[in-house]
Amino acid sequence: MGKNRKDEQLEQFRVDDRNKKMTTNQGVKVSEDEFSLKAGLRGPTLMEDFHFREKMTHFDHERIPERVVHARGFAAHGEFELYESMEQYTKAGFLCDTSMKTPVFVRFSTVVGSKGSAETVRDVRGFATKFYTQEGNYDLVGNNMPVFFIQDAIKFPDLVHAIKPEPHNEMPQASSAHDTFWDFVANNQESAHMIMWLMSDRGIPRSFRMMEGFGVHTFRFVNAKGIAHFVKFHWKPVLGAHSLVWDEAQKISGKDPDFHRRDLYDSIESEDFPEYELGVQILAEADEFTFDFDVLDATKIWPEEDVPVKIIGKMTLNRNVDNVFAETEQVAFHTGHVVPGIDFTNDPLLQGRLFSYTDTQLIRLGGPNFHEIPINQPVCPFHNNQRDGYNRMTINKGPVSYHNNFLASNTPATSSPEEGGFEHYQEKVEGRIVRNRSDSFKDHFSQATLFWNSMSNVEKEHIAEAFCFEIGKVKNKSVKQQSVDMFANVNLELAKVIADSVGANPPTSSGSAITKASPALSQENMVKKPSTRKVAVIANRNGDVNQLGKVVQEFKDSGLKVEIVSDKLGNIGTLPIAQTFITTDPVLYDAIYVASMSDDKKFKKECNRYVMEAFNHYKAIGATLNAVSILEAKKGNPGVVNSGEVPAFVDAVTAHRHWNREI
Repeated sequence: MGKNRKDEQLEQFRVDDRNKKMTTNQGVKVSEDEFSLKAGLRGPTLMEDFHFREKMTHFDHERIPERVVHARGFAAHGEFELYESMEQYTKAGFLCDTSMKTPVFVRFSTVVGSKGSAETVRDVRGFATKFYTQEGNYDLVGNNMPVFFIQDAIKFPDLVHAIKPEPHNEMPQASSAHDTFWDFVANNQESAHMIMWLMSDRGIPRSFRMMEGFGVHTFRFVNAKGIAHFVKFHWKPVLGAHSLVWDEAQKISGKDPDFHRRDLYDSIESEDFPEYELGVQILAEADEFTFDFDVLDATKIWPEEDVPVKIIGKMTLNRNVDNVFAETEQVAFHTGHVVPGIDFTNDPLLQGRLFSYTDTQLIRLGGPNFHEIPINQPVCPFHNNQRDGYNRMTINKGPVSYHNNFLASNTPATSSPEEGGFEHYQEKVEGRIVRNRSDSFKDHFSQATLFWNSMSNVEKEHIAEAFCFEIGKVKNKSVKQQSVDMFANVNLELAKVIADSVGANPPTSSGSAITKASPALSQENMVKKPSTRKVAVIANRNGDVNQLGKVVQEFKDSGLKVEIVSDKLGNIGTLPIAQTFITTDPVLYDAIYVASMSDDKKFKKECNRYVMEAFNHYKAIGATLNAVSILEAKKGNPGVVNSGEVPAFVDAVTAHRHWNREI
């Protein structure tokens, strides 16, 4: 791939230390790096050993404080291309010029766990995008769910305190299945809609590449004439949005806690670049009050059937980071990083985030100059009168650092809106100063029921099982009962299932009368493609080489990613064995295909384990030639291909899961 402008800007900061002489950070050549300076061979280390002190001090400070939330993250570079100009709605240059390619940096993350936690836990996923535009950096700081737990940012510390490991024993890690979280949920019922999303399959995505992203908040587009529209942002993965099953997700956490980042990294390295289309929902200001919900409420969606998503461009992630710490860890996202043409609304959660993010970067990244870290620098020039502070990199020349001034001809000068200067939308605001919330925010259950109504039967079953697991982990009986009673307001039958499982009293509420559904919310309605699906081809090292080569090539031609798995490493003909039964596991693949068997009992045992695991997780399984007997007991089940027909197997893999099996 050719370098974009951000790549070129970062080039000056990239250093290859290979074949170089060691120096201190001041450039002094080092003569010895194994022994500290001592007063005698067995004497004390001397303070004057500047090399030791520099080396040790730097090591002591190599770790910056991890993010309170979104600590576990992985990122990649890419570019955004616009399909059609949006100048009717916004004057943001990168959304008006279809000839422009805008560099981007995207960080995916889990929310709850620490930096060392597993990646396939049930959790919200962050989906934060930094656009390096010619008018400055624009950060779309979103999640893989379009709503949030709370309506007002003042409650965010309470939410995080509740969902994090409990302070008296620091357990459980990266999990919401404990007392304090469900105590928070039951007593802060605005969380109902978000909990339905979290308990759904969306909480355990198959990969970052198969995960939707949402801006969550309602923002404003403002065009060159000053006319504003409300807008919500969507990222739609080209491969569709798909998920793991719960048992599979738990096993992957043990087998490969880096599963999601490995998938993203490997995909980019093999040039299977992840792609996401950018969609917007646009609403005229005149229609602000035409719905049965408040469009500024972050716990509500705009149903796509009511406000269609308009696809306007595509983002492609095409380069991995060179250094995770320097880029992924030090990148600073902020909802307040906007460009002319994009503005805020009075969403009270968004308003609080506009303060919180700057405050967070100051403590994490060591002061006010975090914008000078290479990954955070805009590609356009920046000039102002801000000076000094921790980690200042800019060397400002001249005596003037204030505005207004005569000595520098009153520069740097401001820009008018016509010259590209940012101008806030002039919304009319009036009212008393109150610490309260609009009545339009008080419906907490209608859209939670809408979400439930929109799910397929299988998805509903998974949601119920997730509730039973999570609330089943709660020790306090009252919290269990409160949680069950709360979700009776969403769906009475769901609440009864939960109550029966966790030992609570069945609810007596009549449930919700809402029957509306939104088909766009169900992942069963998402696009399904074979591209980049990972298949383990199990092969006996003494099997038919020509047949194996033919199968592998046909799989690759259809877009599948293939790894040959056998009992030992080596080659089968010219085909390399990528993994052994010990070094990998069936949960790490989208499908299993047995190309040839062995008479060895251990080989057969491992084959059976791989096939059974995949079968129980509703994945495609197939076999050919002397291996078809291994599928005999499962013959006739959906997604079981024992004919050796490659097209039939590819179709089975494309379906993602086969829920109608007799397991």
